Parts: sequence; C-alpha cells; structure tokens
Amino acid sequence: MESDQINFSANGDSPPPEADCGKQNHMSKPIRRTVFALILLVLFSGCTTVVVNYVIDPTFENLQQQTDLNLVCEGAPSFLLIIDSLIVSNPQSLKMLMAGTQAYASYTAVLAECNRDERMGQLSLKAKKYGLTLLGLFPKFKENMEKPVTEFENAISGFNKNDVDALFWGGYGWATNIMHQDGSPAALADLLKIEQIMLKVVELEDTYYNGAAHLFLGVYYGSRPSMYGGQPEKSRQHFEKALAISNHQFLAVQVAFAENYARMTFDRDLYGKLLQEVVDFPLESRPELSLTNQVAKRKARRLLDQIDDFF
Repeated sequence: MESDQINFSANGDSPPPEADCGKQNHMSKPIRRTVFALILLVLFSGCTTVVVNYVIDPTFENLQQQTDLNLVCEGAPSFLLIIDSLIVSNPQSLKMLMAGTQAYASYTAVLAECNRDERMGQLSLKAKKYGLTLLGLFPKFKENMEKPVTEFENAISGFNKNDVDALFWGGYGWATNIMHQDGSPAALADLLKIEQIMLKVVELEDTYYNGAAHLFLGVYYGSRPSMYGGQPEKSRQHFEKALAISNHQFLAVQVAFAENYARMTFDRDLYGKLLQEVVDFPLESRPELSLTNQVAKRKARRLLDQIDDFF
C-alpha cells in the first residue's frame, strides 16, 4: 500500500498537492537507511514527503511485518507520539493525516492482544479525529459531513478512484471509534454514513487493501440478527468477495466471517471451517500481513476453543 503516492485529480473537489521535495533513492542497507532517515527527520521535518518516505512508511511497514506482538505492544506508542508531533507541525498534510489514521486504527485493533482494552476508547478517538480531518481536506466532504444521512451522498460525490486511499482510511478511522461506543443514536447515524463511504470505495476500487471495504460491509450487515435489521445474505456476499480478493490470505476476513455471519446464522460447520483455515495458515507466506494475521490467529484459536458455547 502506497499511501504517500496518491494522485489527485485536478478538479476542485480534491485537496491541493503537497510540495515535492525531490525524488528519493532507495538505500539498500537497512542500517544506512534508518540512520539517514533519522537525520532527515531532524533536518527536514517540514518536508512531508521526505519524512513519510524515509521514516513513517518504513516504520509502519515494519510494524505490519512483526510476529512478536509483545514488541509491537511495547514499541508502537513511541511511533504514535512521533506521528502526533509531525501532524502538529503539518496539520493539513494529507500524507501525515493518512499515516496517523492508519497507525491509530491499527494499534487500537491490536490492543486486546496487548491486554490494554481500557485504552481502546481513548486511542480510537484519535483515529476518528485524524480520519475526519483527512476527509475534511476534500471540500465537498467538509461542506456536507454534518448533513443528515439522506443528504450525505453529496459529501462523497467528489471522490474518485485516485482518492480511494484517503476515502477508505478516513472512513475506517471514523468507524474504529464507533466500534468502542455503546450504540448511541449518534453513533448509529454515523454508521449509516460510513456504510455509504465503504459502498463508494467498493464502487471505485473494491480490491483496495485486500478487499477491506467488503470486509467492513460484511461485518456491518451481519453483526445483527435479521429481526433487528441485519442482512445476512448481503453479509455473506461481501465476505465471500473479500475472501476471493484476498485469496484467503487476509485472515481477518475469515475470523469476521465466522463471528458475524456463521455464528449469527448458527452455521457451526462454516464457523469451524473458517477458523481452522486461519489456525492452519502459514504466516511466512504473507510477511507483509504478519501482524494482522497473527492477531487473527490468536483470536481464531480462542473462538474455536469456545465453539461449544456458541452452538
């Protein structure tokens, strides 16, 4: 995923491009690159492209490749503090807001495995803040975001395929906070807006980030029984699409499919099959998804151990 290489259209709906600090050459030796990146961070913190390319992106990618969850739990907060400081210096930088939204949303998702559940609500607020600020860089969204759900389509009408990165992560950062609220009316209304955001992502580029918009919609439509407004068939369709797009290698899909469809429809065989597939998956086959997949594996084992409690 190249969040720092978004090409915006030239229409008035898109934010102005950030300054280009020149093409950067890839340094082959990790130690040299790390040292050079830290020097650049000190000398050129005002140059967003350099900071993102040489510090933020490599660090975020390294975190995503970690299989040692304890290391992530202990080290990620320092990374978040660095991002916060850089955003203070560049409050309208799309690149930095994207990095902040990704980092806070991703770390919030890991917190349960860090035994720090009490921090989820507070950190998810930062994911929402950065996500909405990111989306607010697009004039039409900023003008229409507070309007009723029935008029919210105007807020996302200005996004096009080149904006999918910002649209998805902005919506996901917003949703991260809603996941940790208690179902307030305001939160439910916001979910309807996020549904529209994710449907727009599917319309523009449904394969983005391993079909993650389909994953969100699968959870959204499947997390409630039919009698309470759930739509299990829609849920299954989106989960199956996400599985196909990810080639069954983005394990969060199988876990969510089991929890939010198979369990809700009392399909024990599908539930067990999906979770066993996660447990058996070799992490080394997709190193760039190691952190997400490791979290999914841990959860799948717990859910399999509890299968008799659910069926």
